[in-house]
Amino acid sequence: MRAAALPVPLLQLLARLRAAGVADERVLQALAATPRELFLPQQFAPRAWEDFAFEIGFGQTISQPSVVARMTALAQVRPSDRVLEVGTGSGFQAAVLARLARFVFTVERIPALATQARKRLALLGLANVTVQVMDGSLG
Repeated sequence: MRAAALPVPLLQLLARLRAAGVADERVLQALAATPRELFLPQQFAPRAWEDFAFEIGFGQTISQPSVVARMTALAQVRPSDRVLEVGTGSGFQAAVLARLARFVFTVERIPALATQARKRLALLGLANVTVQVMDGSLG
């Protein structure tokens, strides 16, 4: 990851994450390689790397980047792994996971969010993610 090419708010976030103990460089690189602004409503895009959970519609939010980084680091995802994500939302977490795992299967109960996530993931060329509409709370 070339630091000079990254936006200042993202560099600051990465520094804070390292200081807070998120030391897995693969996770930090996956986070930095995933344009969070693509996963946000347009009015929030300029604030994409603020460590804030933004509303994405349908009563849902996109998780703070620090939460995504910590969860992903704790999962210890390996390149050979298949990952199940319950609650696709915007697709941002799935996109980060897709850069680390062999395959990501993610479920979303709101069809419009699933459709939007599929489009974003395809735009990024992340072909190792499947988004399925279903209610993950049902097991």
